[in-house]
Amino acid sequence: MAIDVSVVIPTCRRNEQLSAAIGSVQRQRGVRLEIVVVDDSPEGAARGVVDSLCDPRVTYLRTPRPTGGIPSIVRNLGWSRTEGAIVHFLDDDDMVPDGNYARVMTVFEQRPDIGLVFGRIAPFGDCPPAQLRHEQAYFDRAAWRARICRRIGTQRLFAGQMLFDSPLLVCSAGMLRRAAVARVGGFDPAIHLMEDADFYVRIMRECGAAFIDEITLHYRIGYPSLMHAPDPPREQIEAQRDGRRRMQAKYRSSYGAVEFYMLAAATRLAMRWR
Repeated sequence: MAIDVSVVIPTCRRNEQLSAAIGSVQRQRGVRLEIVVVDDSPEGAARGVVDSLCDPRVTYLRTPRPTGGIPSIVRNLGWSRTEGAIVHFLDDDDMVPDGNYARVMTVFEQRPDIGLVFGRIAPFGDCPPAQLRHEQAYFDRAAWRARICRRIGTQRLFAGQMLFDSPLLVCSAGMLRRAAVARVGGFDPAIHLMEDADFYVRIMRECGAAFIDEITLHYRIGYPSLMHAPDPPREQIEAQRDGRRRMQAKYRSSYGAVEFYMLAAATRLAMRWR
């Protein structure tokens, strides 16, 4: 029978979190699943996890040459080996809420014009309570901005938020039509940080998106937080800046300076409107 949802899980030496992530997918009901675990560790650390499951829906892949932590390459390897009509890129330390896949599939059935469905993000983890509150406030604001874009009703505003403001979603919070992933060519391997934002900008602009006011992801917060560390390494800051520059330059090159600057102005204006 045809696969409804293909789940691609890149991983590197986080077996305990990987087991929890796979378990959250296995608990989904009402959809036909396949899970592809792509191991980026040189020693194949995740093979034992996959073998222990004895689940024919779960496939183990290993990168031919470890990337050293370039998720775009690992994700591209994974989705190219899948068959489902819908693709979900799930990080190995995140978890899918019960019933999420069935809810999202219903939205895709109702909206054949869109390539992406995403929703609210619920952070969790063993970090200090103050940090968790900060992360929750950040994602609450992202959901608020997504509601505004939905109310105004143009797919370009979703893309504008990602280009000129903070992201509306992290990688694992969205699900995509396979045709949309193929249309934009997957992730850009030249971008090492912000690669998911660049990917979603291209999907939103080319294929459209829908925001649903439901939790679509339980997002694990480390300590210190990767996104909001108080003193991030200089290399991380530079990689983030480079990723944003590349993302914006690609958009301007693809759609022209007029649209680029008009979208920047429209994004600022939309955030003043309630």
